[in-house]
Amino acid sequence: MTDALSADDGVDSAAGFVPPPYPYDRLTELKVIAEAHDGGAVDLSIGTPFDPPPDPVVKALAESGSERRYPPSIGTQAFRDAAAGWLNRLVGSDIDGDDVRATIGSKEFVAGLPHWLRLRSPGRDTVLFPAVSYPSYEMGATLAGCRAVPVPVDERWRLDLSAIDPTDADRALCLWINTPGNPAGGLDDLAAAYRWGRDNNVLVASDECYAAFTWKGRPQSIVTSGLDGAIAVHSLSKRSNLAGARAGFYTGDPDVIHYLGEVRKHAGFLQPGPVQAAAVAAFSDEGHVEVQRERYHQRLELTRRIVAAFDVEAPMPGGGFYLWAPAPNGDAWSFARRLATEAGMLVSPGEFYGPQGAGHVRIAVVQPDDRLGLAADRLGLSL
Repeated sequence: MTDALSADDGVDSAAGFVPPPYPYDRLTELKVIAEAHDGGAVDLSIGTPFDPPPDPVVKALAESGSERRYPPSIGTQAFRDAAAGWLNRLVGSDIDGDDVRATIGSKEFVAGLPHWLRLRSPGRDTVLFPAVSYPSYEMGATLAGCRAVPVPVDERWRLDLSAIDPTDADRALCLWINTPGNPAGGLDDLAAAYRWGRDNNVLVASDECYAAFTWKGRPQSIVTSGLDGAIAVHSLSKRSNLAGARAGFYTGDPDVIHYLGEVRKHAGFLQPGPVQAAAVAAFSDEGHVEVQRERYHQRLELTRRIVAAFDVEAPMPGGGFYLWAPAPNGDAWSFARRLATEAGMLVSPGEFYGPQGAGHVRIAVVQPDDRLGLAADRLGLSL
C-alpha cells in the first residue's frame, strides 16, 4: 500500500513533486548499442505503430474543413455515433452516440481520471490498478495526490480481485482493468470485474485499447455486463495506426460520463475537428483492421522465433501485440542488453510495468517484417 504523496512518489517535503524519470528515457544506453549495428536499431521498445493508416482516413483528416472552428469537447454527433456503432459491432454491446464522449487519445484520460474523480468524491483517495500494467495508471494516481495501490496478478497476468483489501476498496475512486493487457497480453474476466465493482461500490475503469487484437476468444468490453458503475476506454492509436492523431473515446455509466464530459469542457479538452472526421472514417471500416491483425499475428510468431534463438520461450499473448518474454535468470536488463548487442533489438525491461514484471522484457512487434528480418539476419537465422 502506498500513502498519498509519499517520498516514494517523488515528493520532497521542501521542493514538492519531482517527476521520476520517464521509463523509456532510461533506454538511452541500450539504444546506442542497438544503433551501432549496420542498419541501425530495430526499435521494439514502445508500441508506436509503423504501418500506414488507411488512405480514406488520411483524406478525411486533410479535407474536413473543420479546422476553422472549435470542435465540441464531447465529440461531434457523427464521431460519437460512429464510435458507438463500431463498439457495438465489435463486442455486441448496445450503446448509442449519446453514451460516448471523445478523448485526445486515451493516455491523457487515463492519467487525468483520478483527478476528476477525486474532485467529485473527495472522501475517497485510492486508485487500484494491476500490479503489472501500463505505468500511467499508477502515475495518474500520483499526479492526483492519491494512494496508488497495485492489485496482484496471477500466473496468467490476470487481476486477482480476491486479493484487494476491503479497506482499500472502501477508499477507492476506481479500479483500473486492462484487457487485452499491456504488457503481458492477459485476458481478464470483465464480467467478474463488473460484479466486483457493483458489490464494492467502486467505479471500474476498463482500458480496452487493444480489443481489436484479441487472439483468444472474442473481443470483450465491460459495457456488455452493464453501464452502471463502469466505463470503457478505447483508442484509434493501435486499431487504425493513428497514434499521432490522438483519437479516443470513453463510454459507460451515464452519470459518470456526463460528469466527466462537463468537467472536461471547462478544462479545454478538445479532440481536433479534423481528427474527429478521420475517426469517423476509421470506425466505419474494418477491412484495414483485419489486414493489421494479420500483420501483428505474423510478427508475433516471427519474433517468438527470434527470441527462441536465445533459448527463451515467449508465449503467444491472449491479445495485443507485445511479447512478454521471461529473461534468463530473471535478469531483464541483462537480457535487454543481449538483444541490443547481438540483434540490434531495443526492448523494454519488465520493471517499467511494475516490480512483479522485473523478470521479463516486453517486445512490441510494431516494426515491419523487413526490420524484424534484419534482426534475424544478425543472429544467422533463416525465417
